[in-house]
Parts: sequence; structure tokens; C-alpha cells
Amino acid sequence: MYRGRIQDLYRWPVKSLRGERVSAALLDGRGVAGDRAYSLVDERPGREGNRLTVRQTPGMLAWEAAYPATCDGSPEPPGPPVLYSASGAAWAWDDPDLPAALAEAYGVPLSLREADGQQDRGPTVLVTFEASRRGLEEEMGAPVDVTRFRPNLHLSLDAPAFAEESFGGEVTIAIGEVVLGVTGDHTGPCSRCAVPSWDPHGRERWPELQKHLIADHGNKFGLITRVVRPGTVHVGDLVTISVSVVPAALSR
Repeated sequence: MYRGRIQDLYRWPVKSLRGERVSAALLDGRGVAGDRAYSLVDERPGREGNRLTVRQTPGMLAWEAAYPATCDGSPEPPGPPVLYSASGAAWAWDDPDLPAALAEAYGVPLSLREADGQQDRGPTVLVTFEASRRGLEEEMGAPVDVTRFRPNLHLSLDAPAFAEESFGGEVTIAIGEVVLGVTGDHTGPCSRCAVPSWDPHGRERWPELQKHLIADHGNKFGLITRVVRPGTVHVGDLVTISVSVVPAALSR
């Protein structure tokens, strides 16, 4: 059993665009409310209907998306997000000129899609760990920004670095009344694609980071979970992680 706190909370309104750090988040059957609830859809011949991602278009990271603030501080998004271009210009999601502006920026004809649960592995919650981020930073000999990994919850725990790689059996994360679990399809230690090798603004690539993850960590970083018991969590909330099978080796 490990204990700690929520260090940071993140929500990514539009898939593959930069997102927002929040102070509270609603966790339910969607994962994090408002997370990847919008996406950009490729309209090139032969690729119509496919969602655009950083893997094909790293320039997507030059744009940011955030929900308008609610008057009561509710973690439920009040409506569609606002997008911000690389120059800082704000665009409402329902602006009829937005698709053309995005298409010009990315060089790809596209349309907009609204649908909950557009995470790669369905409506899941990605959890990362500060000890592992620090451990990776030490191994790489350079700063590692956790937003490269696009987590939802970033936890500071009393667990050693990379402990989550060896989590086996039943894993439960309790945060007050909220419970996350490694249960159902596509959960467990997160296999990484090439996206974390791009800096969070998509300006340059660091291929050595992905090579190191593959060679030394089985290409794993973070833990994919599903919401077992819904509710609202806040930065600073106490966290308890229970693992039914104790990892055989917790350090490197």
C-alpha cells in the first residue's frame, strides 16, 4: 500500500492539442469530465473520418484548448472549449471559420468532432507518478516535463520510482469517495507511443527519450485506470494505492 497526494490535475479538451491544468476534476464514466471530448478529423482523400493526432501532425501541439471558467467553480465543463492558436488568438469551438484556420495551420483539410471518451483506450484516466518522473529525469540527465505524457492525475507518493511498472493483481486507487481501478480492457501500465518524444509545444523531438523507455522500461510510463466509483477530486487530496500482489522488485 502506498500513500500520497494529488500533485497536479490535467484535462485535455481537444485530442492532441495542449490542455489545461485544473484545481479540481470530475471523474465518472467518461474518465475525466471534458477530457478528449473534442477532436479534429482528417478529411484527406482516403483518410476521411480518422482523428488527427500528434503522431501524424506534431504541429497540433502549437495550439491549446481550455474550457471557460464556471461561476461556481464546478469541474463539469460549461460548454465547448476555446482554442488558442500559436500566436495566442482565441477561437470559439463553434466559430464557423475555425476549421479553415486549423486546416491552414496544419496543412490538412479537417472537420470538428464532439464526442465523450475519445481517449486512445476508451474512457480511461491516465495516472503518472512524480517519483517515476524524477527517476526518468535522473536517468536521462535532463529535465522531463510530465506533460509530455499527457496525464490526468499526477501523484506524489511514498512509492519508489517506476514501481507502477510491476503492479500486478488488483490495483485500486482511492481518493476520498472516488475509486479508480486497473479493471476492464486496455488498463494497466501504459505503453507509450512516440508522442512523449515531442516537447509539449511540438517544437522539437527528443528521440532518445522513447528509445530509453523502450530499452530500460519496456516502453511503459504511467498507469491506465478506469473510474470504479465517481466523484470530484482536488489538487492536494490524499491518495491511497492498494496492490493485491506486491511487486517482486521495486527499484532499479
